[in-house]
Amino acid sequence: MDHPRSFPILRLPYLAIEEVFKSLHPIEIINFSMISKRAKAVTKHMTFYSKYAVCLRVDDGFGIAIRVENKLVSCTYLMTSDERMNGKVEEYGGNDYIVRRVYKYSKNPVEEWKQLFKYVLDILKKQTLHLLFITLDDFVDHNVSIIDFLRKNVKSVTECQLYQDEEKNDVEEHAAYLLNNLIVSNKLDSFLHIKNDNFNLKIPKNLKELYIQNSQWIGYERLLEIDCEHVTLRDNQITNEQWNLFLKKWMAMETNQNLNYLRLNNRDLEEFRAIVLHDIPHEVVDKGVERNLIFWFPDETEEINGGIDIRRIDGKIATFFVHDNVFSMSVH
Repeated sequence: MDHPRSFPILRLPYLAIEEVFKSLHPIEIINFSMISKRAKAVTKHMTFYSKYAVCLRVDDGFGIAIRVENKLVSCTYLMTSDERMNGKVEEYGGNDYIVRRVYKYSKNPVEEWKQLFKYVLDILKKQTLHLLFITLDDFVDHNVSIIDFLRKNVKSVTECQLYQDEEKNDVEEHAAYLLNNLIVSNKLDSFLHIKNDNFNLKIPKNLKELYIQNSQWIGYERLLEIDCEHVTLRDNQITNEQWNLFLKKWMAMETNQNLNYLRLNNRDLEEFRAIVLHDIPHEVVDKGVERNLIFWFPDETEEINGGIDIRRIDGKIATFFVHDNVFSMSVH
């Protein structure tokens, strides 16, 4: 049986090469660049990499993912110390998304993962990391070296997701070290179990979105320091009196001036009015009045009936409402 003839891609005109590259999976582009110095030079010369986003995953292994903008395509290198997995490719998806995972064996998966990540950044001409997904109690001995490595090699992290596997594990020191040394520019999700109420975690300013699943450690003083657009504090322990003081400061533009949406613990709207808003000027909006308000996701609105309005000194209005069993404050 005849072998298929090789295709002399590097002999094509540049524009033709670029069209071929656009048809490839990102991992295929990275693999092609490793063939020779000329292949690497040609690969780095492509102009369409702005639609690619580089992500890192540290949980049950070490992964590097390249996502394609406007398409649900994810191509992931997974470093493994299991030699039997080397070269294994998994691919799945549907009509509107594709996921490809390529396993790469290494005797030292952490260091090779770092070097491959630097190589991908260089080829795709990236200086920022789109997503860092890290489970802080999976590879505890490597956390600090990974954080130091990222601090030296990326200017910022667009989205950061912090997890832990076991609630009993103490991850506070490494969580604080990460946020003290990396610039998170757009979104922070925390699913950590912080046990110390005096935990000194630096919450980045001016985030588009802040989500804290277990926010018992977020007290009144930390609440005043948050200055993000879309904030969710699940299971917070902030008292009614403190919420009253917070809203007064917000109305006077003394805190959280960038806030567009705040999701609070579920509660009855009338009870909130009676206990928290008892000495705050407010207006009960008729349930027949329908308004488009920010809800659940940033930059997305829902048609909300009624609610309770308070007004900031600059004219901005915050509406409190319950929708889909979620108690919210939406600024408009």
